[in-house]
Amino acid sequence: MSLLFFTLPKRLHVSPSHNLFHYHSTRTRRTATTTRPFCSKMSFDSSPSSLTHSITLPIQLSQPVHVLGAPGLTEIEFRNAIESSLFKQWLNNLQSETGILANGDMLLKQVLIQGVDMFGKRIGFLKFKADIFYKETGKKVPGIVFARGPAVAVLILLDSGGETYAILTEQVRVPTGRVVLELPAGMLDDDKGDFVGTAVREVSLSLYIFFLSVFPCGGCDEEISLFLYKGSVDEEIIRQLQGKETGLREHGELIKVRVVPYRELWRMTADVKVLTAIGLYEMANREGVLPMKT
Repeated sequence: MSLLFFTLPKRLHVSPSHNLFHYHSTRTRRTATTTRPFCSKMSFDSSPSSLTHSITLPIQLSQPVHVLGAPGLTEIEFRNAIESSLFKQWLNNLQSETGILANGDMLLKQVLIQGVDMFGKRIGFLKFKADIFYKETGKKVPGIVFARGPAVAVLILLDSGGETYAILTEQVRVPTGRVVLELPAGMLDDDKGDFVGTAVREVSLSLYIFFLSVFPCGGCDEEISLFLYKGSVDEEIIRQLQGKETGLREHGELIKVRVVPYRELWRMTADVKVLTAIGLYEMANREGVLPMKT
């Protein structure tokens, strides 16, 4: 297997893939993927709790999907939700080759949109409940969905003074109730798949490899694309990075950069991105599929 290196720009375009060691060139746009178009119609009455929407999926033409808005959801929130890339991508995933509806054993009957969180002018988080049933038994499968879309994380390894260091970020993660050490990461910031990573920009990255896309859990649609960067820097750079405060303060991001020896990384944090990236990197090294230094 031959590996290629490419320039990593400040804005990184990502096309999630399930192939190990997918090599991504910033000179190309998103790889075309097969999506199934769907038809829809929307109707409103005077009560926000009665917001309704109908979708016809090509994979189940005889059974339209009813989309409802939960009480308290505004008309604008409901419209934004069903027109969002998060919801459309979820529908496409259902009908993909490995999708829930692909083999015809299950049926999507209804979706209840429960909550919308806006990040500026776009939807950041979407909460809904899907009623999906086994056709043979009529039993419903668990269908609570928290949609936030794809994200990116980078394992940054810097050689300096005979030691290899890893770059982590320390930031408040309110859902966990903790301050967490984790890989530099970020959400894709728009429908085009562009990634803006604050911590990543703290180091001059010029080479990277796309490892793999992983799913952190089953209740969320998040798919994290893991990247690797490995380079050499002066010891002064390591000192400058240690404890550097960064993040978009106007958006409440209070992030500190932490530099740790790579040999100690596995015991520094329980972050699943860190542990997965270590496993991939070590296996790639063992199998000899990482490029040699030139």
